[in-house]
Amino acid sequence: HGLSYTEFSYSNMKLSSAEMKDGDILKVSIDVENTGKRAGSEVVQLYVSYPDSKVERPRQQLKGFKRVFIHAGKTETVQIQLKASDVAYWNVEKHAFVTEKGKLKLMIGSSSADIKMKKELSLIPKGE
Repeated sequence: HGLSYTEFSYSNMKLSSAEMKDGDILKVSIDVENTGKRAGSEVVQLYVSYPDSKVERPRQQLKGFKRVFIHAGKTETVQIQLKASDVAYWNVEKHAFVTEKGKLKLMIGSSSADIKMKKELSLIPKGE
């Protein structure tokens, strides 16, 4: 990790929708406040996990990130986009990428070991 000379707090995580269908683009936003005494930059990271998956998937996958520079005492709203195709997997039998029906857990933090906030949404495959 890169070290910073300031500290950040995360709040107000929002999703543009409670569900995602094939072809959708979800917008994930979060407020990041510089609670320290110096200006600094933070890399806000979006991870996903698949609690309902019927196939073997990673415990967490990095799906987006954004570096922001924030002055001391200020708050920035950070937005990261997630496409439905970003959470599809290769189905060997169908020879195609497939979006699996179920829950998708979204996690935001400064690293995979430092998750600040979580939300869930429903994945709805094509034709459902």
